[in-house]
Amino acid sequence: MKSNLLLLLTAVIWGFAFVAQRAGMEYLGPFTFNTARFTLGSLSLIPLLLINKKRKFAKEKFLPLKDKKLLFGGLAAGTVLFLGAAFQQGGLVYTDAGKAGFITGFYVILVPILGLFIKQKTSLLTWLGATVAIVGLFFLSVNETFDVNIGDILVFIGAFFWAIQILVIGYYSTRVDPFQLAFSQFVVCAVLSFVVALLTETIIIQSILYAYLPILYAGLFSVGIAFTIQVVAQREAHPANAAIIMSLEAVFAVLGGWMILNESIPMRGFLGCLLMLIGMIVSQLYLFKGKK
Repeated sequence: MKSNLLLLLTAVIWGFAFVAQRAGMEYLGPFTFNTARFTLGSLSLIPLLLINKKRKFAKEKFLPLKDKKLLFGGLAAGTVLFLGAAFQQGGLVYTDAGKAGFITGFYVILVPILGLFIKQKTSLLTWLGATVAIVGLFFLSVNETFDVNIGDILVFIGAFFWAIQILVIGYYSTRVDPFQLAFSQFVVCAVLSFVVALLTETIIIQSILYAYLPILYAGLFSVGIAFTIQVVAQREAHPANAAIIMSLEAVFAVLGGWMILNESIPMRGFLGCLLMLIGMIVSQLYLFKGKK
């Protein structure tokens, strides 16, 4: 119960982060916002890294450039994290926070599907869930005149990179210290975001100060705190429960958009949200097979 409640808290934080990211676009470009967000998230993990040194698994000094597995893992995870965050943040310029939350949640289905390429088995329930979710995505993102929101497309592309990032983390997290891996990927993402921001956007310090609240929430709470809660909670939580509970971030994204940003979703959109949520849950039911 304690782990499930912690995972629910993680879903709430991540869901409302879409609101913060949407609000941040009023002051900053997507890459500047991500630079600030992931820089703050990296800094927030430093105390955890210092505490983590006491653990047997992390007694050695934190030297990512000398640890090849950590170096490659951080670069790989950080690069796909950058791409996922870039497409998601860019999409939020054109679409609502609630819709973005549900479309991003599609990674729950994409992970096992992409796992086929690395010889991971995918159940019939996953394909069924994917089909239902795709129908839901159609109702959510395509209107009656069959016009597609460019923001929805960008967020959907981002969902693929979020799925790849999860697979990369799944591979390296058992081979290197997970907290050092998280810190490394956040640093890589922040650096890449900064480089692109310098090339494509005008970075104004005053604008960053204006957006301090969205940056504080998206960086400290969403990147730093929520990730830590997730790691702690998943030590004891059943993986099926964890996946389903965390996918509820999509629901809280819709609630946050409605409560804070006064976003409204038509009945057609709500039907799409419902179908996507059902598809996400159905895709995870195979994990219960054989469990007591």
